[in-house]
Amino acid sequence: MSITVAILGLALLILIHEAGHFFVALAVGMSPRKFYIGFPPALVKVRRRGIEYGIGSIPLGGYVKIPGMHRPAASDLELHLAAAKSEAPELEEPLERVQALLTQGRFDHARSALDELRKAVAEARLSEPAAKGADRALVDVGDALSRDAYWRQATWRKVAVIAAGPLTNLVFAVALLAVVLMLGVPVDTTRTVESVLDGSPAQAAGLRPGDEIVALGGQAVEPDRISATIRASNGQPLRVTVLRDGRRTTLAAARPRRTDGDYRLGFALEPRVESYGPVGATELAVRQTWQVTKSIGSTLGGLVTGENRKDVSSAVGIVQGSSQAVDAGFRVYLQVLALISLSLALLNLLPLLPLDGGHITFSLIEAVRGRALGRAVYERASIIGLALVLFLFAIGLSNDIGRL
Repeated sequence: MSITVAILGLALLILIHEAGHFFVALAVGMSPRKFYIGFPPALVKVRRRGIEYGIGSIPLGGYVKIPGMHRPAASDLELHLAAAKSEAPELEEPLERVQALLTQGRFDHARSALDELRKAVAEARLSEPAAKGADRALVDVGDALSRDAYWRQATWRKVAVIAAGPLTNLVFAVALLAVVLMLGVPVDTTRTVESVLDGSPAQAAGLRPGDEIVALGGQAVEPDRISATIRASNGQPLRVTVLRDGRRTTLAAARPRRTDGDYRLGFALEPRVESYGPVGATELAVRQTWQVTKSIGSTLGGLVTGENRKDVSSAVGIVQGSSQAVDAGFRVYLQVLALISLSLALLNLLPLLPLDGGHITFSLIEAVRGRALGRAVYERASIIGLALVLFLFAIGLSNDIGRL
């Protein structure tokens, strides 16, 4: 059950990220063509105002299809129309006309020529696979030539749409931390026993939940020194003095047991929980987010020298850690979910294609140059960026396997 909750939490963060892209694209006049919860194949889909909404059969986040992420090129048609051209040679002339206009950068003329090609495809006698390939090419290039295509937009619109995804994750992380702070967070321990482990030395000595520990080994002890005093016993028997029902009682001597390198009696103390109001919680959540951001930034910087590679996790480790957080309680799970959401935001803002940060960087470079970068530049940069992302994933997966 905890694994399922962890996976759904990760899927929610990805879905929130994509929703940020979607709604900002709508707001600036860049109408997305698809918005899916999950990934294809689709279980159910419906079209509303030119947008296809659907639920995919793979419940891992979602995706948004924004038209014309790149300027259309002649090769975009060649790949999927090859079979159709082979079956219907009469398509060659209208196809070459569109390709020539795309190569010349005469995109508005190419739109008109694409209509002629679309009509020719509709009239041609094609097999089902060839017809599907042709339809896909016509739709994709048609979207890329539309007035609301991404590549046609002003720089601020492009940056707004792309930045919306990671910024939504960032805002969500702050909101989750604020909720945790409003629910209350442990700030230190009390002297009241919360639980006693079965079969532990504490249970054998007669310690019960609700007891208030006032002394160890005959010496008065403050709540924040109870654990340290037990660890310092080096396994020697300790008499625990408690307040029970208002009466001071000294229990039988208990010999601390060495567990995970420390001496323990086997009980947990109740934490002292501090809660915040909405304003105070939000202010503190913003400060905590900034501190964590600096820490993650330092970790990413350490990857270059190899110092922090052991700290990297893949999706496997993220789910495993989230699952453990679910078992630890609702507040802990929300804190871990906030950390993952923040990590997704920062990872996506790295200036590498195909990440969001790469698209933002290239949009700004084009704005400074005053003209577009070539398609080949995007493709080479995407290959390099994807290789680096896969390298990080490989490191994370290796670390996760090593921790199993």
